[in-house]
Amino acid sequence: MINLKPAFLIVFSFLWAFQNLELVAQTEELKLSKEEISITVDSINSKLRSNYVFPEVADKMLQILKKKLKDGKYNSLTDPTELTRQLTSDLQSISKDKHLIVVFNPSVIARELSLTDEDRANEEAEWVKELQEHLKGDNYGFREIKIMEGNVGYINLREFVDPKYGGETLSTAMHFLSNTNAIIVDLRENDGGSPWMVQLLASYFFSSEPVHLSDHYNRPKNELTQSWTLPYVPGIRRPDVDLYILTSNKTFSAAEAFSYLLKCLNRATIIGESTAGGAHLTGSVIATDKFYVRIPQGRPTSPVTNGNWEGTGVTPHIIVNAEQALEIAHAKAREKLDGDK
Repeated sequence: MINLKPAFLIVFSFLWAFQNLELVAQTEELKLSKEEISITVDSINSKLRSNYVFPEVADKMLQILKKKLKDGKYNSLTDPTELTRQLTSDLQSISKDKHLIVVFNPSVIARELSLTDEDRANEEAEWVKELQEHLKGDNYGFREIKIMEGNVGYINLREFVDPKYGGETLSTAMHFLSNTNAIIVDLRENDGGSPWMVQLLASYFFSSEPVHLSDHYNRPKNELTQSWTLPYVPGIRRPDVDLYILTSNKTFSAAEAFSYLLKCLNRATIIGESTAGGAHLTGSVIATDKFYVRIPQGRPTSPVTNGNWEGTGVTPHIIVNAEQALEIAHAKAREKLDGDK
């Protein structure tokens, strides 16, 4: 198995597969033979068997693709674009998994296979340098930090940045809000990021006694790992502060994880819209010299529910339009604080 790395290349190649004009011309000129179609389907089946997060679902998908191949349903799909569209549709009809996509892009695959270890190291180093500049310019995802009326703290967080870059900014934010009576974390425009930042931010809202946040299963490695709150965080913990999390239908991935896990642990009140519903961890796996597959390979689960938010999203405690969420959370926070006096 060969994974497309680093992560930015995966995203770039995914977009390029649909947007690059040269690729469109290349697709129009290329016609697949019956043998190539058969090899492609067999290889995709092999990758699914080894990598797809649910083995039993992978088996069902394999059977469908095998039967259609045997019945000659793919023989006429000599245009690579038509084949990818049909294979993706067939796979999603069984899995109901919108992350599972077959992509035609021989140029990116050829480039990936030609890279040496030194090339990869140099490319990744350059990417990290560019990433750091971008994250710094975006204040590591922290768009706004303030104290609202009634001594209610507010954090507008747009991205969960790896703590090795964003940890100090988080520590500073929590120190600034250390005397507030309640805290609102606004994730309405947050599309995810690092699970390590989810762990670090969650740790500020519990005591130093570790709390089991989630389990993570990696199918290719057949490995189960756990995430716990940290026994030490830089700065001041707020284990007893009233916590509110704002969500929208744009809230995605790691932002959903933070919302879901704290909801399951009864540590926060979620206000806003149901989130986007992306829990599975997806990677790109090369199938042939022309096709690769975006395959969900891992899944997180809550130790409380033994489930996650894939496909359903996180349902708030208080469901309102995203635009109203901050106003309502602020009012709820002040109402509770007044009632506690």
